[in-house]
Amino acid sequence: MSAERKRSLSIAGHRTSISLEDEFWEALKEIAALQGQPVSALVVEVDSSRGELNLSSALRLHALAHYRQLAARQRTDADP
Repeated sequence: MSAERKRSLSIAGHRTSISLEDEFWEALKEIAALQGQPVSALVVEVDSSRGELNLSSALRLHALAHYRQLAARQRTDADP
């Protein structure tokens, strides 16, 4: 896994920096593309529902949940 990379985005009218590993940035890009939205919109969506979690953790967990759901669907589709 790569080192964390910091990116700056605007969320709710203010600039913020988010540190994530490149693999998570790539996962978020893939998820956003599947949803037909830019990564910044996905970040805003996750930010609005993250509760007490810090944003970087919430984004990692969002990516993990997405790929877990995908894996579960693939297992279900493979069952005879």
